[in-house]
Amino acid sequence: MNQQDNGMQKRMLIMTLVVFVFFIAYEFLVLKPQQEEKAKQAQIAKEQSQNAAPQITSNVSPAAQPSSEDMKKSISALSSKAIGDSEIISTITTAKNIIQIDKLGRVAQVTLLEKKYKDEEGNQIKLFEANQLRPLEVRFANADTNEKAFKTAYASSSSKVDATATEQKLTLTQNIDGFIVTKDLTFYPDGHYDINVKTSEKQQFFITNGFRPNVLVDMYADHGVYLKLNDGTMSLTSDENLEKVESHTGIKFVSNFDRYYATVAYNFENSLQVSLMPDSSNNPQSFIHANGDISFSGFMGPKNFNDLKALNPELTDVIEYGWFTFIAKPMFTFLQFIQSYVGNWGWTIVILTILIKLILYPLSYKGMVSMQKLKDLAPKMKEIQTKYKDDKQKQSMHMMELYKKHGANPMGGCLPLILQIPVFFAIYRVLLNSIELKGAEWILWINDLAEMDPYFVLPILMGASMYLQQKITPNTMQDEMQRKIFQMLPVVFTFFFLWFPAGLTLYWFVNNVFTISQQYYINRMFEKQRAAKK
Repeated sequence: MNQQDNGMQKRMLIMTLVVFVFFIAYEFLVLKPQQEEKAKQAQIAKEQSQNAAPQITSNVSPAAQPSSEDMKKSISALSSKAIGDSEIISTITTAKNIIQIDKLGRVAQVTLLEKKYKDEEGNQIKLFEANQLRPLEVRFANADTNEKAFKTAYASSSSKVDATATEQKLTLTQNIDGFIVTKDLTFYPDGHYDINVKTSEKQQFFITNGFRPNVLVDMYADHGVYLKLNDGTMSLTSDENLEKVESHTGIKFVSNFDRYYATVAYNFENSLQVSLMPDSSNNPQSFIHANGDISFSGFMGPKNFNDLKALNPELTDVIEYGWFTFIAKPMFTFLQFIQSYVGNWGWTIVILTILIKLILYPLSYKGMVSMQKLKDLAPKMKEIQTKYKDDKQKQSMHMMELYKKHGANPMGGCLPLILQIPVFFAIYRVLLNSIELKGAEWILWINDLAEMDPYFVLPILMGASMYLQQKITPNTMQDEMQRKIFQMLPVVFTFFFLWFPAGLTLYWFVNNVFTISQQYYINRMFEKQRAAKK
């Protein structure tokens, strides 16, 4: 290859390595310290709670020892997501969740009821931390009113609401020295709600849909606030990226989200005005503007495509796929279509991967053929480089003549790959953000395609397939250092994929297997052609 092609390969190599080094460095230098700090704070809170609790003396009789159920409740009480019973004035049970309202008229906690939504300890997932900004909290522009509001408890029309089968209403009332705030809520069996907030006197206030759920926040997916405007455009503000207050008008929905879960406020008839305010860590907090009266609907739970679509088709935009959303959304629709017939998400991923490989086969074929031709021309290319090493212009001219004579394209191996990148990234984002994979089983040891492979079988198979793919793929690199670095990539990828969701690793492994089969076919074809020429 000439120096220009060699330089291009070097740049691609450097880019690949920089991306993966960044991910790994971010994992160990940023995320892990944050997780350790969070665990440390939780431990401190636990110790403080234990110190404040009555001590159990050693002379307690066996019959009086706490039961396993009591122990579970005790442990739950020390959790960063536990809410004190004295804080709760109303509990709403729907078919999908349990919603607890506290004495300040806010959503204190949401517990998901579907069996597949469980945490690492096997408990049903709770969306919110106890000390975070809570949904439906009201703040007043008038500082005096605001101060009194946070000292005045709400009254609830019912302490328990059963909305498992039919919609149910709940009224929350706050009397601030004769100034009345009323929240009329309607809860539905699917877990969403409608709310109307009004005040006895016209005052400007702000109501929030709360800080994002804190269930799964990681380096692989965005988390923060997502807005949809009346013109259909989307605005994303990621955590730690908001430095000052920002105001937005003409908002259809505001979604505070982590990887799989969101708390959303929406109104598709009368658009909302929303301000984003940074907290102490520059994370966005969203507040909806109101002046005496406001109505909207809300949803707190998993970003399940079909559930969101059932509420309103536009709510499917709550699921954020990144730069390649225009490819990712139809791809997810196609994925669901396949799953509706197959009935298993694992085999659905396998079938989707095969179909995509078949569709992209013409591009892959051209790239592989080009690499084979360049491999055959490597000795002649080296001769030209040696002969014209002091005249780069002649070297380049003779190289182009050689390419033209044999129908080889030095960019032939790169261009098909570049054209496939948007598709690969779209699949990556779809599988990464699809909570539908949560709790989805696939053969023997894979009990949850949204979680990492517990025995690392898929990552190891993926790394082995990548190594085999390298071995049978023509390598036109002449620089020994580049060769050695590329030989290390299967190891780097394997390490990286150890913590990837099993569904995503499955896609990559199947993709590698079919790439190997395609490359093997091309190699055999060229071997026959070479043998025929002898």
